[in-house]
Amino acid sequence: METVEGADLCAPQLLNTSCKKPKQPPTEAMVIYTVPSFISVLTVLLNLLVIIAISHFRQLHSLTNLLLLSLAGSDLLVGLLLMAVEIIYIEACWFLGDLVCTLYYVLDYLIASASVANMVLISLDRFVAICDPVKYHLRVTQRRVQLAVIVCWICCIFYFALLLHDHLLHPGKSNTCFGQCVVVIDHIAGIVDLVITFIIPISVIVVLYLRVFVVAVIQVRAICSHVMAAKLQHSRNVFAKKSELKAAWTLGIVVIVFLICFCPYHIPAFAGQDTAIDASSAAFEIWLAHFNSYLNPIIYVFCYPWFRKSVKLIATLQILKPDSRYAKVL
Repeated sequence: METVEGADLCAPQLLNTSCKKPKQPPTEAMVIYTVPSFISVLTVLLNLLVIIAISHFRQLHSLTNLLLLSLAGSDLLVGLLLMAVEIIYIEACWFLGDLVCTLYYVLDYLIASASVANMVLISLDRFVAICDPVKYHLRVTQRRVQLAVIVCWICCIFYFALLLHDHLLHPGKSNTCFGQCVVVIDHIAGIVDLVITFIIPISVIVVLYLRVFVVAVIQVRAICSHVMAAKLQHSRNVFAKKSELKAAWTLGIVVIVFLICFCPYHIPAFAGQDTAIDASSAAFEIWLAHFNSYLNPIIYVFCYPWFRKSVKLIATLQILKPDSRYAKVL
């Protein structure tokens, strides 16, 4: 009997302090392993295609796409690192140590917050492009965009190092037994995190997009009516404005999907409860939040013709041909 009980423990030699091994029924375990693994692989593949497309094709070297590149990079890390760890520990104990456990959560929070920061930058970019197109190239330069992306990532690193300061100083403080990887954020810190990384950024994004949609619709209607008198002269301007509007709608969909995926994770903070995250048994809320990284490139596939054209050229190995970077994908 002791042998059977010991076999169910993460560390049989530590009967009093060891956690029990997480177990699932065989059929359920197969589904739990298969579906997340499939999502993880597709997340890595799709975001890698976005990165290759924007990096390779010269026509895609725009400032907006530079921000999309940063977003795809954070989504790629979600599929490659975070999802992979969660899959490994579906039915396994945590044996990487308390410090690695804490660093894993720092990385988790960092990548998630970097995605939010990238969306804020993208919304600001669309706001300036549509609401003040004359001064767009003066205000939004490549150097400023690159600096903004770097600053966002650095700020996220410092913020979450501060948020998880106690856990970094005392790794494993939230673990109740050996073989567990748990980080608990008290409700006060959870509320602060909720406001800084969710409410404020999303509020800024929503306000900017509301302004963008109103201005874009007014501009398109005004130009369309003007085209009736000078159709040939201004047809290109109409196309440009419609393209800007479509880009704004696409990025708006990305934001809505983000809200749906991340709202359940912040429910404990809304309820004034502590937020507990367990890597050895990732909850539905964590997977839903990470699932957002899989959905972003799917949205690009359906909304961006350039992405579909780029994927076709990449899949058929056309990018290996000389001068393929100058191919027309727009």
